Amino acid sequence: MLDNKKQYWLKNLRLMLVLLGVWAAVSYGCGILFVEQLNTVRIAGFPLGFWFAQQGSIFTFVLIIFVYIWRMSKLDREHDVHE
Repeated sequence: MLDNKKQYWLKNLRLMLVLLGVWAAVSYGCGILFVEQLNTVRIAGFPLGFWFAQQGSIFTFVLIIFVYIWRMSKLDREHDVHE
């Protein structure tokens, strides 16, 4: 069995990799790879692909920051390393 510090670190790494994967999928996938398909949908007169490239990836990144804070607080309490 892994000790508490290693479990904490592995869970932290897994969380970071998942969140970075989501950010990469939204930034690269929606902003570059799937832009043509997304541009068929319009939001406030702008193509959805353009919106993701300009605003969506930024909003997603800010949301990811809040999710990371929330999950790390929960993980800190779970492993008794909270302040």
